[in-house]
Amino acid sequence: MRIVRHLFASSKRHFPPATLDAIQHAIAASEHRHHGEIVFAAEGSLSPRDVARGRTARERAHEVFANLRVWNTEHNTGVLLYLLLADHAIEIVADRGVAKEIPEAEWLPICALMKDYFRRGDYEHGAIEGVAAVGELLARHFPANGERNADELPDRPVLL
Repeated sequence: MRIVRHLFASSKRHFPPATLDAIQHAIAASEHRHHGEIVFAAEGSLSPRDVARGRTARERAHEVFANLRVWNTEHNTGVLLYLLLADHAIEIVADRGVAKEIPEAEWLPICALMKDYFRRGDYEHGAIEGVAAVGELLARHFPANGERNADELPDRPVLL
């Protein structure tokens, strides 16, 4: 059954250009409040080969984290919000600077919040609320304190 879902899933259907614009603006606004870098990536499906091998969304999220260079910020404060639509999976991967301050358990309510929106078909608001919630955690642990965030990673969401 999983392979069938992966054959027909698409991220473009749920994330048209206007939605990508809204998410990009949410990321940019959030990053004015903290010294973190948020990257949003959505993927419709995995390759049939990856599905057959049992590749998980978490494994793929770590690969995307590396490929998009989310780890490559000066203070190791990158955070990836990764969606694998065919599996209805949301993964948050934080760089080591963030992971030292924010326990993994604090990301779980954000994933649940986003899933609630996505279940209703509201991908735009689910993504924006997820970005906002990640931003709140980053602002609490890495506040901007009036300093400018260097914006080391692109704010534009990535569709894989």
